[in-house]
Parts: sequence; structure tokens; C-alpha cells
Amino acid sequence: MTHLADIVDTAVSAGSFTTLVAAVKAAGLVDTLKGAGPFTVFAPTDEAFAKLPEGTVESLLKDIPKLKKILTYHVVSGKVMAADVVKLKSAKTVEGSEVKIDASNGVKINDSTVTTPDVAADNGVIHIIDSVLLPA
Repeated sequence: MTHLADIVDTAVSAGSFTTLVAAVKAAGLVDTLKGAGPFTVFAPTDEAFAKLPEGTVESLLKDIPKLKKILTYHVVSGKVMAADVVKLKSAKTVEGSEVKIDASNGVKINDSTVTTPDVAADNGVIHIIDSVLLPA
């Protein structure tokens, strides 16, 4: 059986998630996301983080409780592949609130578009998204 990297290592090796990985490290969530899971992570790229207003990432890195809230809002318990995601209207995040799912034209999570679905990891799956999800 092929051993896949865990979610964190998969994101690191992809190279387009340096902001997300730095945020996960700052928030102390590395061990969680390297855990057994499984987890489904809606992973914003560096470009997605760059769309946030200037200074947002820096201020979040200084506000760990808020950073954790935002990051856990990108994680759903269980391994939810794209074929299952498209059947859902919403999903409860680890943060506690729901994300809206709209599969009518591609797949949108709230206002973010899934650009690459089903990036496999040994403890779950990553769906790459084009903007950062912010809890209400």
C-alpha cells in the first residue's frame, strides 16, 4: 500500500501553501492536522491569502485565538471527497459553524471556488480553494 504524506506535509510539498502552513504552525495546529483524522481541508493558496486586505495575515499571526478559529473553519471532520461534497448543501466545520456548499457551477465553498479537488493525503483529503473562508 502506498503511503501518502499527511495533510501538513502534502501542503508543504505542494509549495503553494506557505502562508497556510505558517498559519497552521503559528496556531499550534500541526499536530492536530498530522493526527489520525481523517480530515477534509479546504486549503487556500498563497494567492488566496494575498487577496485579503493588506496586513490581515500579519495581524492574524499575532491573534492566535482568531487565527485558530479561521483555520478550523477550513476543516471538516471525515474524508469528504468531491463526489460527496457535491451532494451536500453545507458542512459543519471543526470550528463549529457551517460552510455553504454550492455545486451548481463548479464547486463553491461559501464564496470561494474549489480549483483542485481531491488532493489525497494519508489522513484525509485537501480541496484547494481560491479565497480564504472567514467565519461569520
